[in-house]
Amino acid sequence: MATNVVRSWQREHLMEQRVLIVEDELLIALDLEMTIEEMGVHVAGLASDREAALRLAPLADIAFVDVNLSDGPTGPEIGRQLAEDHGISVVFMTANPEAVADGVRGALGVVQKPVMPRVVEQLLKYAAARRCGTLAAVPPQMMVFAAHRVGVDPAH
Repeated sequence: MATNVVRSWQREHLMEQRVLIVEDELLIALDLEMTIEEMGVHVAGLASDREAALRLAPLADIAFVDVNLSDGPTGPEIGRQLAEDHGISVVFMTANPEAVADGVRGALGVVQKPVMPRVVEQLLKYAAARRCGTLAAVPPQMMVFAAHRVGVDPAH
């Protein structure tokens, strides 16, 4: 019974999240948007560059951010700003995970594209759980940045 209550609470908490998609390839962005909305989660908006991402930031709780965008390789800096300045839980989705392998301050981690719908769901559950301070299984495809590993003090 307690497990069902926890799952119900997690599902409700997930449904309350608003997701920003920062991706310059329109077909990828639309596919990701459809996947997220089919899960019953609201997409706050699509952005293909820094200006649009920062304009939409106040509407989002979670962001999926590509590294290379229409204004260049600005994804890491956008992710940092979204996390630090707006309190958004950021996960990078990129074909070039090595570009952020050293981590980005404030961001949760990175997954390599292509990302299957099942993995998107796992990522959303993980990010939502982290936002509310509960434990969550790290999706196996995700490389968690050091500051977000259990037992790691982000100040060091």
